[in-house]
Amino acid sequence: MDSLSYSSVKSMLIQARVSLNSRLSEFEPLALLVAPLVTLFLAQVIGSVLGVVHEKGLKACLLGFIMGFLKMIPGVQSYIDAEKQKVVDQLQSGGSSKKNNWAKELPVKGLGVQVLEKMETEKRNDPNWQGKCSGTVYIGGNESEGHFTLINQACSMFAHTNPLHIDVFQSVVRFESEVVAMTAALLGSKETVSGEQICGNMTSGGTESIVLAVKSSRDYMKYKKGIKRPEMIIPESGHSAYDKAAQYFNIKLWRVPVGKDFRADVKAMRRHINRNTIMIVGSAPGFPHGIIDPIEELGQLALSYGICFHVDLCLGGFVLPFARKLGYQIPAFDFSVQGVTSISIDVHKYGLAPKGTSTVLYRNHEIRKHQFVAVTEWSGGLYVSPTIAGSRPGSLVAGAWAAMMSLGEEGYLENTGKIMEASKRLEEGVRGISELFVVGKPDMTIVAFGSKSLDIFEVNDIMSSKGWHLNALQRPNSIHICVTLQHVPVVDDFLQDLREAVETVSPLLRSLFDLIGRFFSSFLISRCYYVLVQVKANPGPITGGLAPIYGAAGKMPDRGMVNELLVSFMDSQY
Repeated sequence: MDSLSYSSVKSMLIQARVSLNSRLSEFEPLALLVAPLVTLFLAQVIGSVLGVVHEKGLKACLLGFIMGFLKMIPGVQSYIDAEKQKVVDQLQSGGSSKKNNWAKELPVKGLGVQVLEKMETEKRNDPNWQGKCSGTVYIGGNESEGHFTLINQACSMFAHTNPLHIDVFQSVVRFESEVVAMTAALLGSKETVSGEQICGNMTSGGTESIVLAVKSSRDYMKYKKGIKRPEMIIPESGHSAYDKAAQYFNIKLWRVPVGKDFRADVKAMRRHINRNTIMIVGSAPGFPHGIIDPIEELGQLALSYGICFHVDLCLGGFVLPFARKLGYQIPAFDFSVQGVTSISIDVHKYGLAPKGTSTVLYRNHEIRKHQFVAVTEWSGGLYVSPTIAGSRPGSLVAGAWAAMMSLGEEGYLENTGKIMEASKRLEEGVRGISELFVVGKPDMTIVAFGSKSLDIFEVNDIMSSKGWHLNALQRPNSIHICVTLQHVPVVDDFLQDLREAVETVSPLLRSLFDLIGRFFSSFLISRCYYVLVQVKANPGPITGGLAPIYGAAGKMPDRGMVNELLVSFMDSQY
């Protein structure tokens, strides 16, 4: 029976071979050789296209394809470049003419101490920033009194020092260690649940702290899991420093839309996790809207997948611990949350330290050691560096230490009480303006607001003409103010100017522009041209700045063009 079955199978195979050979004999041998190669090539192309569609979305890919095709038409690309340059020139608002007076080489004879007079003259030409800027300056008062003076004296005392030389400038090395330790103590380092191994370093700012945390996470996960094609997942509200880190370190970045409450969508982030994921990110609070992400849920997500979890506390680090002590309802955000592996926290914001001071902290030394770069084969000797910079200004380290030691816990509690109260007053005032809405429910000192009946960027332009420097946002279109000690005495002034700005912007005129915009939107290239013309013709009352680009960005279908505008604008500034 078995032999009969075997014979039947053998016979069927022989017949199949004969039949197949007979069919293939109809084709040329070269075709049979090329066909599999062409099929493989097409499969790779299709796979690449599907991958891009999955990453960027079908709409963005179609728009990119159409715009790419249009730019291939003779004259279109040159026309777009010319119009783009006109927009950039308008944005500069006379910046090029100012550059004509800038020094282009060393003076033949040095100015000596007279250089200080020249610097004072230049400084007087800067816009008035006292109480007028969103964030920017966090210390209260003016530059010639109080905390300002203390910081300046501390920095000047150590202006010649460099923490790179740890054997020479031991005082600065101690200052840095103590700044890190004091900061870590605010974020749960003394709690048993944190593991009591919190460690870190000072950096030049929040961006460097974030970039180092990403680099350390990448290398740590390569060491632990062998991940060679790293990916990270961040909410749409996550800081742009993660994009910078992704470009620097060749990491695939997934930006996931936030929930209706503008907090990180944990379920959506979970769907993006795969075997190449090295880390997820949360903010406390997020820069755009001052809203704290669900840090505890994200921590559990990171734990369950065995990946890193970074919390961006650059804004909230020197507010949230004290706000909690003052009785504000603040959700968990620090190393007391299981799963948090690193935290970035700026001392130069609400820590009231000199600009250029931040810290990056890690749950343990096992993770932190992947931050360092050690070189053993250099003819200049053995080299090891903890941060991106080699030489670092010891003056800033000393200034940060002086700020923290001079204020102490009582000082930070008092400051936090003032800015939290001012933030709530400002939020209530904005909610009282019927044409505006507050974005989400701010947890801290940022109030973002938009409008369903007005162009919020026109409102921003009016506020700019009144001397206010606010931050323009998108998705949704809105603007925000980051409340500092500078704003505590001017909340009422801000609200009064905001009411007047809202009354100035005409809803009827805006409706007309929207109607024209919808008409032109049916023709893609016309839409882009329309936006460029509008930006060029109506940049707003404030000279310079990025406000016109934000207005254009919300209307341009081609995001690549927005990218080009931003790069061209930045390239023109230096």
